[in-house]
Amino acid sequence: MRNPVTDQPAHPDLSRRRALVVARVAAMLAATGVSLSPASMSSAWSQAAYPNKPITMVVPQPPGGSVDAVGRSLAEQLSRELGQNVVVENRAGASGMIGAQQVANAAPDGYTIYLNASIHSIVPLLYKSTIKYDAVKDFTAIGLVAQAPLLFTVNPSVPATTVQELVSVVKAAPTKYSGASSGNGSAGHLSYSEFLFRSGLDKLGVPVVLYKGAAPAVTDLIGGQVHMHIDPIAATLAHVRSGRLRALATTGVKRSPLLPDVPTMQESGYANFAFYSWYGLWTPARLPAPIVEVLQRATQKAVASPAFVEKMQSLGFEATWNDSAAFSRFIDSEIARYQTIIDRAGIKVD
Repeated sequence: MRNPVTDQPAHPDLSRRRALVVARVAAMLAATGVSLSPASMSSAWSQAAYPNKPITMVVPQPPGGSVDAVGRSLAEQLSRELGQNVVVENRAGASGMIGAQQVANAAPDGYTIYLNASIHSIVPLLYKSTIKYDAVKDFTAIGLVAQAPLLFTVNPSVPATTVQELVSVVKAAPTKYSGASSGNGSAGHLSYSEFLFRSGLDKLGVPVVLYKGAAPAVTDLIGGQVHMHIDPIAATLAHVRSGRLRALATTGVKRSPLLPDVPTMQESGYANFAFYSWYGLWTPARLPAPIVEVLQRATQKAVASPAFVEKMQSLGFEATWNDSAAFSRFIDSEIARYQTIIDRAGIKVD
């Protein structure tokens, strides 16, 4: 078999992985005393041969955004590791629910995979009456692949160079200054809401303007129609470097190598204030364990590849790997935290 991306022979580990899967399936069946019917034998061999055709990676966001960038970079590396082409299919719409629904309804055979950001775990908390899938139970979590700290920026007209100074300025004139959110319930929106709560500004009626996407929010931030904004670094980094925006802090646990002189929120006096937009890989629920193992091994290697690490760094992201079990625990903890912030801030879908 040849790799359709490189036109080179398939990954040398592929045959060994398939042989290992066959041996494990046989061992599990022998241990339980189960005899295989012809149909079951065919299914077992199909799993052992996985993958033997192209794989579709559903990205529930439009081309050109951060989710799409992570997905395409990961798909390229997975193609090399799996020896089959991984094709990105953008299925945008309804805050990602259209693409997610497609995956939830797909056959659990490993040929439909799903790349999304933390919004996958936020949307169900906001669209409880309209969502038609369970974001946890209808998916198999394969692994966490990347995360991106957020960047707190202000319009240069704001007389503050630190978060502490900003809080003092806004408290002196709370209705004069407003914040921008690039989407209702986005990672930036939740992070900004947490800042308002932790700083006490939430009690002063500081306006928050909701936008449909980062581009219009950043445009108005540069123009001075709004004054504060928190979003993934990639959304505003170029404008900070050009001087059109001022960076006050990042939300990671450590400083970003892209902005080494910008302190973290924790350094700015907000203990345990760590917020990331994170990116993970899922499949439909009930994916057979042997295929889960193949995908996990391939994804782990893809995430560790120099090409993927370099691409993530260029976006201000960190290539980060958590396997299925660790990723599932992480999702549960994030959902609990998101729910607390949403309830406390009264965030609702219009």
